[in-house]
Amino acid sequence: MRLFAIDTDNNIAALPAAEQIPEGQEHFASEKELAKLAANWPADRLVQIWNGFAGVTPFDDLKPVKKFTDRKTAVARVWKAIQRLDANPAPQAASVAPKARSPRKAAKAEDATSAAREGSKKAIVLELLRRPEGATLQEIMSATGWMAHSVRGFISGSLGKKMGLTVESLKTPEGARAYRIAQ
Repeated sequence: MRLFAIDTDNNIAALPAAEQIPEGQEHFASEKELAKLAANWPADRLVQIWNGFAGVTPFDDLKPVKKFTDRKTAVARVWKAIQRLDANPAPQAASVAPKARSPRKAAKAEDATSAAREGSKKAIVLELLRRPEGATLQEIMSATGWMAHSVRGFISGSLGKKMGLTVESLKTPEGARAYRIAQ
């Protein structure tokens, strides 16, 4: 039976039972012992350990997870993955990969009017912003009933980032803030 050691960086090494465990590492030899150790860990640590295996040789078939349904399931799945380390005769460490950044959705350069339902506030705002002079912040607020910060967030998020539209910000001759969709 092999002994497994885990360090604070979640690196797991399969060691011969007689080999001495490096200082600062916890060790376990069975799923039950792993469950006892894991009882004191935050649930996120089990996710990090699993995701450290996922996609790495010889764990190519494992997929990363965001969370487990419960600690018992997490321990069972991690233990099953660890058994693959035991199949390799040489001691091998499975290091945790750095947390991957979630991919952002690409902005769509479609016609904006096709995405807005007729009569919706989004359609009203788009109609106002398509005018050559655009629309002032106050006009948009009156038409939608939104507060100023909601209008600015909608313009930045929904129109700029999600729909990929270029919205220009300008000052009217009266000094009011106005917005329009760049032609």
